[in-house]
Amino acid sequence: MGRARRARRIAATAAYGGGGIAAAGAALGALGYGVIKAEAALARRVIGTPFDDSPDDNGTYGAGRGTPWEVVVLGDSSAAGMGCDHPHETVGAIIANGVAALTGRSVHLTNRAVVGAESSDLERQLANALEDVMRPDVVLVMVGANDVTHRIERTASVRHLEQTVRRIRALGSEVVVGTCPDLGTIEPIRQPLRSLMKRWSRDLAAAQTVAVVEAGGRTVSLGDLLGPEFAASPQVMFSRDQFHPSAAGYARAAAALLPSVCAALRVWGEDTGDRAPEPRRGEGVGPVAVAAGQAVREAGTEVAPIEIAGQARGPRGRWAVRLRRRPDDVPPAGVPAVEADGTEQAAPTAG
Repeated sequence: MGRARRARRIAATAAYGGGGIAAAGAALGALGYGVIKAEAALARRVIGTPFDDSPDDNGTYGAGRGTPWEVVVLGDSSAAGMGCDHPHETVGAIIANGVAALTGRSVHLTNRAVVGAESSDLERQLANALEDVMRPDVVLVMVGANDVTHRIERTASVRHLEQTVRRIRALGSEVVVGTCPDLGTIEPIRQPLRSLMKRWSRDLAAAQTVAVVEAGGRTVSLGDLLGPEFAASPQVMFSRDQFHPSAAGYARAAAALLPSVCAALRVWGEDTGDRAPEPRRGEGVGPVAVAAGQAVREAGTEVAPIEIAGQARGPRGRWAVRLRRRPDDVPPAGVPAVEADGTEQAAPTAG
């Protein structure tokens, strides 16, 4: 079964409240599970001493006239900034400073992310945030890694995320979700656990995208965004626990998320509107499950809902647009984009 089909199946099962596919090791056998358990124990010994907490990045960033933007951050240790030494180094703070610089308006950041959180904690985090912010302009969510490492059933994880996104959208707020990172890129984890973690995290990321887009939000694939840099410069990209990103690592993730947050706020210049996707950049329009599968393979890809000829859905589900808002290198003209199933994609038209 391909990743797009698995993502569609997980998300569909989550939507209807079923059981479905277990997140980790259901099909392994006793011997296989024993090997995985031993490798996980070894990884924990290799990884350094964890931090006690994350920096408190709540507050107001930037200056300017007008009402401050209200930005809320939910999620796990990556959203909380575990591994950073200073509040201004977190993903939320970097994005808040970026939005303030681009718009000339200050940003009030409310971070309710919790170290060790799973997707099931998002609704409580949102409720806590809404005690202070009645209607956020945008909510940034980063979650999924703990769902994989804690072997949470993927359908349950996706269901919690989708319910949270629907509640946020019902407020009239925008949502940007940084999907589960590729845990197969973490060096202390050895084979065969690394390969399994890679598949589990990528499958969850694809299913997250399907569910979030169906609920009216947009996602940005974090995937193996930090993998090459971590491999080349682990002393720079890793924090001192050898597991969580350093300030430089979080800055890399924030750079991928900032354009989509600004686009959600409609302050990203010419790239804010519903521009036609560029196939040469690996962009396109198609069923959300196919878009999710492709986004997992191309870190930094945004997937958002779109209408085709006034229709939100097609024969294969919700229509979605795949965009790469970051200024990456553009392939030469004449090189076709490749879809997740390996087929070449013609330039789409949206109406």
